[in-house]
Amino acid sequence: MSEEPKKNKGFNAYWIYAIIAVLLISFNLFQFSGRDLVIQESDFYELAEKGYIEKMIVIKNQETAEVYLKQDKIDSVKLLDSTKYQHLQKKEGFGGRTPDAKFETKDMESFNDDMKDLKAKLEAKGKNYTFSIDYENRTDWVSDILGWLLFPVILIIFWIVIMRRMSGGGGGGQGGGNIFSIGKSRAKVFEKGKGTNTTFKDVAGLQGAKEEIEEIVDFLKNPKKYTELGAKIPKGALLVGPPGTGKTLLAKAVAGEAKVPFFSLSGSDFVEMFVGVGASRVRDLFRQAKEKAPSIIFIDEIDAIGRARGKNVNMGSNDERENTLNQLLTEMDGFGTNSGVIILAATNRADVLDSALMRAGRFDRQIYVDMPDMNERKEIFMVHLKPLKLAQGLDIDFLARQTPGFSGADIANICNEAALIAARKKKKSVDKQDFLDAVDRIVGGLEKKNKIITPQEKKTIAFHEAGHATTSWLLEHASPLVKVTIVPRGRSLGAAWYLPEERQITTTEQLLDEMCSALGGRAAEEIMFGKISTGALSDLEKVTKQAYAMVSIYGLSDKLGNISYYDPQGQSAFMKPYSEERAQLIDSEVTKMIEEQYQRAKKILTENKDKLTSLAEKLLESEVIFKDDLIAIFGKRIWEKEESKPEFVNPEDLNPIS
Repeated sequence: MSEEPKKNKGFNAYWIYAIIAVLLISFNLFQFSGRDLVIQESDFYELAEKGYIEKMIVIKNQETAEVYLKQDKIDSVKLLDSTKYQHLQKKEGFGGRTPDAKFETKDMESFNDDMKDLKAKLEAKGKNYTFSIDYENRTDWVSDILGWLLFPVILIIFWIVIMRRMSGGGGGGQGGGNIFSIGKSRAKVFEKGKGTNTTFKDVAGLQGAKEEIEEIVDFLKNPKKYTELGAKIPKGALLVGPPGTGKTLLAKAVAGEAKVPFFSLSGSDFVEMFVGVGASRVRDLFRQAKEKAPSIIFIDEIDAIGRARGKNVNMGSNDERENTLNQLLTEMDGFGTNSGVIILAATNRADVLDSALMRAGRFDRQIYVDMPDMNERKEIFMVHLKPLKLAQGLDIDFLARQTPGFSGADIANICNEAALIAARKKKKSVDKQDFLDAVDRIVGGLEKKNKIITPQEKKTIAFHEAGHATTSWLLEHASPLVKVTIVPRGRSLGAAWYLPEERQITTTEQLLDEMCSALGGRAAEEIMFGKISTGALSDLEKVTKQAYAMVSIYGLSDKLGNISYYDPQGQSAFMKPYSEERAQLIDSEVTKMIEEQYQRAKKILTENKDKLTSLAEKLLESEVIFKDDLIAIFGKRIWEKEESKPEFVNPEDLNPIS
């Protein structure tokens, strides 16, 4: 096993702060230790007339005078004023005497005249009263040097701090820490899987994507098996798919499985406010990868730097992001050799990537990581149920069927939310109802039982939801109902939960039945109350989008024929690819389609008005009804498929410790 590379700790700017603080404190202490007693000029004359002064030094450039007292007169001086002269004592300074006191001098001419008068007065008194007076100019080099250096030092410290913040530095590390390493790569390096515990066993589902990725890892482990046949490993693989489907998880598994250095970073790590930094980081990243080849580079959210060039009119060719992309294209498959480095990247917006980045030779493989189907959701549930303490008899097939269109991240969230709900209810284990409540919480939002609703509003909501339930139950291709509730949840006042069929293609009849079922709520309001409300907003929004898709995208309109105006890249947002006459035809077809299904829903509900009323009254009574209640009122659906035998989870198999 190779030694772990030493981390470059860098220079910590806080050492500079500490050194400056120590210097300032030491200087202040030094000044304090040599601080003399400050007296008034009148005090000086009093001491001189009593013969207590030995000598005096006048510092002309500082306008101060230092007074040296006779050491045998110190006690006599203290007797003059014990409070003023209490700190006086016999002393010998380092390298000689230090002054005992000092005072500020006035104008030098008048001061000299006063000194002459004082000298004459003292000489008249006798020899013991006289003292010597010296004049000099003095320079304080320490204070001058600190005064000159203090501002530049503070300016330099401020500049260092600002540069560290701009470069994202926080105390050393790879690719940051000071201004001189701002162009370095910020990639995290995993040596032989060290630093991540994720393997391919932790990736449930995604069989096709796992096979593609495992082949790349197998080539790095056993290259001879492929090179003997003349095969070349793909230079790059792009993971594309909706958020939460496991793209980054697959990359973590590669980092855990591959026995080669793995460089991991995000596309935003190349983005910086300084010109040329992104391209510099790209060069440094590939330089490190080539030095440790064979190696793998993983760039998450590559659309941050890989967007199509020439789309930003304001920035033009000087866009820093485009410079970074150009450098990335050159490093991936430019004039120079780039053997031994495999590029993995992930994005959920492949439609905005530059075409040069997507070509073969850079990303040879585009691996689509789709939403999991029912079998894959079952595998994902098995992974995320392991840490939970489960109740006996939990049907894992039911959980997989109950979560159509859920990603792996959504399923992980459901399992965690179910455990939280069970703990909130003080249960000893997590059961089926906790998972159903978790799905309701995530899809519908928080339950609001204390929301203020009038009796008439509650009755309207009950018939609205009963209308959805009735039409969906009596239509062949509508999704079977699971439960209906009139308890407010999130922004909705009521909800009906269905179990959609797992299918890859949808026929016109299936779409029309779903549309009719969605309009059943408003139709029930009109039939029972003779008026409609705003409660059908989400239903109308769903139906309108679906009708426009059927007419203008899927080609399911007889008048328009087999034509699709689907624009995956959104380039025709401001200019429609059809004429005004065709736009009017599309609008008329959509209106006709929706109105036909609305009248169809009204007809179904009118024919079953008594059952609709019974269902609404049952809903008003209990607030929540389930599939069994509909069977009791309407009977079994004649086209209902037989349910497969449930597969129960043995909690001991998932968590044998508990």
